Amino acid sequence: MQWEVIIGLEIHAQLATQSKIFSGSATTFGSEPNTQASLVDLGMPGVLPILNQEAVRMAVMFGLAINAKIGQYNVFTRKNYFYPDLPKGYQISQMELPIVGNGYLDIQLEDCTIKRVGITRAHLEEDTGKSLHEAFPSVTGIDLNRAGMPLLEIVSEPDMRSAKEAVAYVTTVHTLVRYLGICNGNMAQGSLRCDCNVSIRPKGQIEFSARCEIKNINSFRFIEKAINSEVRRQIKLIKDGNKVIQQTRLYDISKDKTRAMRNKEEANDYRYFPDPDLLPVILEDSFLEDIRARLPELPQQKLRRFQKQFGLSAYDARVLTSSCQQANYFEEVVSIAGDAKLSANWVMVELGALLNKQGLRIDDAPITAKQLGCMLLRIKDNTLSGKIAKTVFEAIAADEGSADDIIEKRKLNQVTDSSVILVILDDILTVNVEQVKQYRVADKSKRSKIFNFFVGQAMQASKGKVNPQQVNKLLKDKLED
Repeated sequence: MQWEVIIGLEIHAQLATQSKIFSGSATTFGSEPNTQASLVDLGMPGVLPILNQEAVRMAVMFGLAINAKIGQYNVFTRKNYFYPDLPKGYQISQMELPIVGNGYLDIQLEDCTIKRVGITRAHLEEDTGKSLHEAFPSVTGIDLNRAGMPLLEIVSEPDMRSAKEAVAYVTTVHTLVRYLGICNGNMAQGSLRCDCNVSIRPKGQIEFSARCEIKNINSFRFIEKAINSEVRRQIKLIKDGNKVIQQTRLYDISKDKTRAMRNKEEANDYRYFPDPDLLPVILEDSFLEDIRARLPELPQQKLRRFQKQFGLSAYDARVLTSSCQQANYFEEVVSIAGDAKLSANWVMVELGALLNKQGLRIDDAPITAKQLGCMLLRIKDNTLSGKIAKTVFEAIAADEGSADDIIEKRKLNQVTDSSVILVILDDILTVNVEQVKQYRVADKSKRSKIFNFFVGQAMQASKGKVNPQQVNKLLKDKLED
């Protein structure tokens, strides 16, 4: 039997406000446990929540960016359940009237096709605290610094049909919230987390089957692995004559398996009702229009502009616009170097390799866009060969100065004097007389190999300083003489 996988995702994006959603407590990550939890966050009697307007503004920004209907009449509700990291015994959230209604995101798949994923809603809520489990001694502590942090829960339609599509969708959301500046997207710190709802059904069946929700996955790689693991489990259950039970599950990284956490709750299990401490929030048209006017250039808009303005391929444009910071870096390099393709290659390949090696983000790159742009100018004016430029690049990254300083200090100027290059070539051809004879009688394929051998010898003899284009031209002239 052939199976169809049905996937819907719930992404929790922690909004980048300076204070929590219903209190004035700080939102700084990494503080000592329980040092950023006020009486409101702790749920003490007699204290009242006050809504953070900045969280509302950020939620509206997201809604406008996904072409969604914005809920102008907002009611906050209490979601009632008991858990050690939820001191009030309820979570303030939104139920019937979310701030962001139906919208969509277009995602690009591996085969470069575009798929539209519907977004059911996105609503504001407060985060819970965090349970900290210590192996020795075997104890669990509660850190309430995270309690009350503003979250935007983004709920997709069940439109994805593979784990790779799910990863493409999460990646697109991750890029978008960072472009908007509403979430830093740091999955390792829990700033963006994902719950995956997974079910399977026989190919051709219209009705949905029982789904299982895999909670709190915080990396793109584990999202893919967790979904594939759950799909395998559900197929095996059905093949063995059992039924899939609607559950909340956790993904065990070490075993590459999901395990049951609890039976899946329905909405009525949480006994939602309007929070009596918070009045309805009405968003005026002028408030929405002001936010719309201030929206930055969005990822898809920037991608299309890069292709049109700089003549980049779809692949190059997609890589360069994968983060707003990288796109800005590239544009600054181009503004100095004046060559989009050359700039794109150096940003994606050489700079990308350096950042990966040092485990850095582009914000912390050891070579600035201005430094790289100035170095590329020296490639364009033939001061540097491509090979020597890599040496200069490494020296700049090691804080040895500007490209011009390093070129002068190390005497790295490219040799472009034809008379000097001819002397080098004469020496090489004199030493390799046998290869010269072979070249003149060889077929096209063999000639190419011998020719490249001579070029390599010239580069080695000059320590990479001779201009490769001149070497090729002068060598060809001499060999055909």
